[in-house]
Amino acid sequence: MAYKSYVSEAYYTDYYEGSVIHEGSAEKALLQASRHIDSLTYNRIVSQGFSNLTEFQQEIIKEVVCKQAEFEYENADMIESVLSGYSINGVSAQFGASWNVFADKGVAMRKDVYSMLCQTGLCCRLAR
Repeated sequence: MAYKSYVSEAYYTDYYEGSVIHEGSAEKALLQASRHIDSLTYNRIVSQGFSNLTEFQQEIIKEVVCKQAEFEYENADMIESVLSGYSINGVSAQFGASWNVFADKGVAMRKDVYSMLCQTGLCCRLAR
């Protein structure tokens, strides 16, 4: 069985009303965001089955996937950079966790979006 995104391109454009990701790129971006959500939730969605989650959990996950896909699409160059920081003429820039970006398991995500994902109860580090 092939891995599927938790959000279809039709859901992204019609229900979420997303317009950041260009047509033709949405499916790939949504799939990648779904994989990142699985990493941050310790694959609990995969193990339980998306359809076995509560309606609340499903709605939160769909919204987070859309937001994460847009974030990754808009910031692809910075996220994929191999540099952790640089300095030119006394001005420096750092990549990674910052006041508004959460980074864990190689996934960068806005902190407010991660907080939303945590509402599902699937991000707890304790074994279930």
